[in-house]
Amino acid sequence: MRLVILETLVLGELAVNCYIVGCRESKEALVIDPGGDAPVIGRRVESLGLHVRAIVLTHGHWDHAGAAAALRKATGAELLCHRAEEALLADPEGNLSTFFTGVARLPVPDRLLSDGDRVRAGRLSFTVLHTPGHTPGGLCLHGEGIVFTGDTLFAGAVGRTDFHGGDFRVLLASIREKLLPLDDATVVYPGHGPASSIGDERRENPYLATEW
Repeated sequence: MRLVILETLVLGELAVNCYIVGCRESKEALVIDPGGDAPVIGRRVESLGLHVRAIVLTHGHWDHAGAAAALRKATGAELLCHRAEEALLADPEGNLSTFFTGVARLPVPDRLLSDGDRVRAGRLSFTVLHTPGHTPGGLCLHGEGIVFTGDTLFAGAVGRTDFHGGDFRVLLASIREKLLPLDDATVVYPGHGPASSIGDERRENPYLATEW
């Protein structure tokens, strides 16, 4: 973590955790899940002296991606998501934008990710973990002793699966196969709510203590 600058901004109507992750040496940064308030994100990035290399969406719901277009325009950064999420971004009902703004399509990503890909900012490197269940193209980013879990895993809970493309059993399988094998000390930074750790979720999360 010595190389990592990590800032959490709670944004938008649904209080989404937007993360700014920067490399202390290169000053390159990732912005993860810019759910709203692009000017707020931009001002914080500037105050930290960072340059945004990429904007990463853990999934394509509006509350996590509503500021993506404005932030991309302001920073010139690439917009990244999992390849299975591209169709959701273009679907106003599937990406939930109809519930927030009427009819809207989220921006077309610049680069599509697959399981095992790396996303880098300076000397920081994060591995893409494809974790479907909340949405078909949900992803987590793991590296530097931390994992950004979007709406896959929360402190004491898991993501909803009653939206378009959700599947509860697939979600639990994603968590058990991709997240629980991580070291117990790995810090979990979810899409909503407080941080946790893989060890705490393994021991205490009620959704993971039961075979469904």
